[in-house]
Amino acid sequence: MILVGVAAAWAILPASAQQDATKLEVVATFSILGDFARNVGGDRVDVTTLVGPNGDVHVYTPTTADAEAIRKARLVIVNGLGLEGWLPRLVKSSGGNATTVVATHGIVPRKVAAGEILSRDRGVGSVDPHAWQSVANAEIYVANIRDGMVAVDPANAATYRANASAYLAKLETLDRDVREAVASLSIERRKVISTHDAFGYFAAAYDIRFVAPEGVSTETEPSARDIATIIAQIKKEKIPAVFLENISDPRLMRQIASETGAAIGGTLYSDSLTAKDGEAPGYIEMIRHNTRTIARALME
Repeated sequence: MILVGVAAAWAILPASAQQDATKLEVVATFSILGDFARNVGGDRVDVTTLVGPNGDVHVYTPTTADAEAIRKARLVIVNGLGLEGWLPRLVKSSGGNATTVVATHGIVPRKVAAGEILSRDRGVGSVDPHAWQSVANAEIYVANIRDGMVAVDPANAATYRANASAYLAKLETLDRDVREAVASLSIERRKVISTHDAFGYFAAAYDIRFVAPEGVSTETEPSARDIATIIAQIKKEKIPAVFLENISDPRLMRQIASETGAAIGGTLYSDSLTAKDGEAPGYIEMIRHNTRTIARALME
């Protein structure tokens, strides 16, 4: 009788409610991964993002709600490459048994070079986790997420594959547009200062040199000596612009700009998207905004 009652109740639910009840529950560790997941999953997934818009994944402190979200999820999407140091303990405490997709699987990691600072416990030779800053790498992220969704929800495999193909075509166009924009800049002016060293993959992919007064991780604060070194380098190399980031304190960059005469070129988005009404609510919008902002500053 109980089963019959449940079946009858299910039958009278609106079709939309029935579909919502069968959506694939997905957890993404931060906003960029969440955007990838929504583009691949479409209306067949319900995506929860742990570190939301304008959040800093490097220094995030998980909550009990995060543990509950992971416990309920069937798929958890992580960046890997050491980015989410807080995640293993969170997953263990959740008691869940979701499938985990490491979105960077198959990407060749970039190693931190001499002169770069990752964090207090990582140095030269450490892995830079910001692989999404290369659009070609983002295509690998999307493919891995697609395959993860197909594996745990094969009934909707065709939808995930079709959505991923459409989004990958947009990423291919994006990559081409970024290359064309950078190609219009003289090589001598392709030098910028950003708040922390999150743009190594972008620099390598598109031939722009980034110098950062902080390390790849926002956990570290630059010393007075670090700042003096950066100021001297800007003056010596005539670096034309410095950029702010949405996850970092802007006072440092304003100080550097004031003491060097370099222009503040605008805000770049590195580890986090903005809210829907912001400049970078999605990954594609983020890369286009960053590219336009850099190109505009370096042309002046």
